[in-house]
Amino acid sequence: MQSNWLVLGLTLAYMLGMGLISLWAKRYAKSAEKFTTGGTRHPAFLIGFLLMSEFIGTAASVGTTQTAYKAGLSAAWNIAALGIGFVLYAVFLARRFKDLGENTISGALSHAYGRPTKLATSVIMIFALQIVAISTYAGGGSILAGLLKVDRTTAIVITGIVSTLYVGVGGMHSVIYTNVVHAMVKYLGILVAAGFGLWLVGGPSELALRVPPDMFSVDKVGWAQICAWLIAGIGAVFSTQYVIQAINTVPDGQTARKASFYCAVLLVPFGILAALVGVCASAALPGIKPIDALPQLIARMDSGLAAIVVAGVAGSLFGTISALSIGAATLIYKDFYLPLAGEGRGSLAFVRFATIAVGLLPIPLAIYAPDILKVTFLAKSLRATLAVLVLFAFFAPRFSSGKAAVVSIVASLICTVGWFLAGDPYGVDNAYIAFGIPLVVMVLGHFLKGDGARDLPGHAVPSDDPGRA
Repeated sequence: MQSNWLVLGLTLAYMLGMGLISLWAKRYAKSAEKFTTGGTRHPAFLIGFLLMSEFIGTAASVGTTQTAYKAGLSAAWNIAALGIGFVLYAVFLARRFKDLGENTISGALSHAYGRPTKLATSVIMIFALQIVAISTYAGGGSILAGLLKVDRTTAIVITGIVSTLYVGVGGMHSVIYTNVVHAMVKYLGILVAAGFGLWLVGGPSELALRVPPDMFSVDKVGWAQICAWLIAGIGAVFSTQYVIQAINTVPDGQTARKASFYCAVLLVPFGILAALVGVCASAALPGIKPIDALPQLIARMDSGLAAIVVAGVAGSLFGTISALSIGAATLIYKDFYLPLAGEGRGSLAFVRFATIAVGLLPIPLAIYAPDILKVTFLAKSLRATLAVLVLFAFFAPRFSSGKAAVVSIVASLICTVGWFLAGDPYGVDNAYIAFGIPLVVMVLGHFLKGDGARDLPGHAVPSDDPGRA
């Protein structure tokens, strides 16, 4: 019990430090616009850490160890897919998004497809971000339940309340600086967890003797699953709201590309370490629930090591929730509030209220999340739909039409969620549904229209060639 209180105390001290950073950043959030943007002069390495921290939440860390407990190191593909996504994003999209000058995914797509697509994009993105929040709360609740010796439901409620208070303080400026610290603590935490797991097993050679050889295979999870992770992960990077918000905090397109490369370099080793923790847990702690792999390892650490790992998990939780909440709140503010009420004295109050609301809403659903990684993966799949539209908008803006884009979003939302709830029939992952529907609809829309769609007046999507629209 004394050890638990020590771990809790050190973790709370860490979170208090993050709170102080947020209070300092609050002075930069004096308007709704400043609250949602955080400025545009941040260096590439800072935003690289921010992007990495936004994607590595409890769903990524706990979820990857959960899958690795059963599927070995191949579970690292879940996070490696994001790293690959950021390399491609750096090459093809980072500068384009920065040059476009929009800090919402809906605003970016509206340049090619108009306001109906903008609203449909907002809806599907807010929905996807809330799903990620559900899995993030569920993972954080699993850790806190073991730490506080309370049931999982109580832990999730506590997590949600603390997260909401943390997010609404300093806006995007706060998110940037706190997430850089979170990223460092996450890395330290997963390094400690992997090292402790190897020590608990008896070292790498003993680990190799105690688990089946295919636990070290790169494809034990199956190439169909790996390809689905790649589609969903790359799609999430290409079209997630908080990626675009982060990219717009740098001064120019070249810096945006560098930030994306830095993020990729940080993501891949983290995925391998998280998977290694799961493999060690399968050898040292056979028979436990896979979702408890990381919490059970933490329970066997001394208080000092446990505090580091728990602080890393707490950083994963709060860092991701802050990105999710401000991303969803920004979409609600820009796409629904501003067109109705305009910018005025109540704008800042509204965006703060929206941040709190989207932070609290996922709590009841998180209590019933059965599989952290699968629930998160659904959200990535949904964003793959938007990634297809992003590629069309930037590289073939005259292809198909705004009407087809809206149909793509609505049909994909309904079919992908339905396919997921049906248990992915015939072994076809829902990521393939999310990716295939917009391709089919956009192609059909193009040929049914005959001459292709035109860019809306004044809404051409910028290209790499300054002389072209």
